[in-house]
Amino acid sequence: MEIPRAPIERIIRKEGAERVSKEAVDALAEYLEDVAKRTAKLAINVSRHTGRKTVQYEDIKLAQREIEGK
Repeated sequence: MEIPRAPIERIIRKEGAERVSKEAVDALAEYLEDVAKRTAKLAINVSRHTGRKTVQYEDIKLAQREIEGK
């Protein structure tokens, strides 16, 4: 895993949880990492399709819309 666990736990606690299990943190971290990887792959494809090597804000937003089905 590449996403640090502490920020994930803080997010869950800020949303109202008093206690958070390690398994819950790991599950959310895995999910977020999966979404991030899929988004990155799509954004890279978009930038390459347009002849660029640099992934830009618009590429990420387009990839997000594609993943979310909007």
